[in-house]
Amino acid sequence: MAHDPRDLDDAFLAFWRERHISTLTTTRPDGTPHVVPVGVTFDPETGTARVITSRTSRKARNVAAAGPEGLRVAVCQVDRARWSTLEGVAVLRDSAEQVADAERRYAERYRPPRENPDRVVIEITVTAVLGRP
Repeated sequence: MAHDPRDLDDAFLAFWRERHISTLTTTRPDGTPHVVPVGVTFDPETGTARVITSRTSRKARNVAAAGPEGLRVAVCQVDRARWSTLEGVAVLRDSAEQVADAERRYAERYRPPRENPDRVVIEITVTAVLGRP
């Protein structure tokens, strides 16, 4: 079921505030999918989803390899019959301000993240929303 990313109802937004582990799907340089569990935050006001990770992770390297144009990705979370997928274009962010902002958002949804001096942010501009929250 498709939803307008600019007009999501309260149930949908609440689902993305609840504590759920998600999956992030990127593509490897050979074109095969790479799917891993992640914590993700979603800012509906800007249409941005964020995943914090280490700079050396496969997911970060997949996004970085796409260059400034970004990489098409999807994040998905499931809770029984409720589910939602955010599709969009991901880029890697590494400024101290961007990382701190993403860590703050992560701490609000999950818990404070462990220290990681190699942390970066996979920032996803959401272009499509699917689901049944």
